[in-house]
Amino acid sequence: MILHTALPSRLPAEQLAVLRAQIAQVQAVRGPVLPFGVAEIDTRLASGGLDAAALHEIAGASSSWSDDAAATLFAAGLAARFAAGAGMTVLWALSRFDLYAPGLEQVGLGPDKVLYAQGAKDAEVLALAEDALRDGSLACVIAEVKSADQTVTRRLQLAASDGMTPMLLYRRHRSRERSPLASPSAAMTRWSIGTAPSLPLPHPGVGRGQWSVELFRQRGGNPFSLCVEACDDQGCLALPAPAADRATAPVRAAIRAA
Repeated sequence: MILHTALPSRLPAEQLAVLRAQIAQVQAVRGPVLPFGVAEIDTRLASGGLDAAALHEIAGASSSWSDDAAATLFAAGLAARFAAGAGMTVLWALSRFDLYAPGLEQVGLGPDKVLYAQGAKDAEVLALAEDALRDGSLACVIAEVKSADQTVTRRLQLAASDGMTPMLLYRRHRSRERSPLASPSAAMTRWSIGTAPSLPLPHPGVGRGQWSVELFRQRGGNPFSLCVEACDDQGCLALPAPAADRATAPVRAAIRAA
């Protein structure tokens, strides 16, 4: 005997509309947004800035000391802007303390704004970061690791969402040949930062540093690359003078609601 089962009928338009709205709500940015204040970056980001309740990954464009320093200062500048309000603190978790505090202060992350936590290995650093995110009392959490699989990044993304706290995962190079951003990740955005030649000055000296910023991947948007001036003492980026018609307007930190 052959049994015939009827296929389910199409969902009514009202139910489809409800489902679409629910999906859009899940995919939407859940936290406030921190814009870069540079139109060429913000207009290319799906949320108009960085989701302040999500995981973002940063890596040096190469394993060189200069690119490592640029990526570190890029992360520090973002953290400084997340912690721009009075009494707000950043946690920086790492396994090897090789940070140069005066350099961090030059991009706005002074000693009064940052707490350091050191773990013996990457697993301990990531556990510290996850606990700090879920606490929800910090302006931002930074963790430096050489290894973090996709399961770990999913946990960090969920913890950032639950604690409404931005997570900056700085992936250090494990080898010269392989980019740390080549492995899968649940991060909302993934950034590759490298150094670029500074603009010549009309007098002897070294101009403001420039970085090659590449958005390697973002959810809901396309990758892009751009050359920018390095963070100022407020953690803000700027366009090189020629690209901005030789006028550099100061950009202040601002967090706007999503």
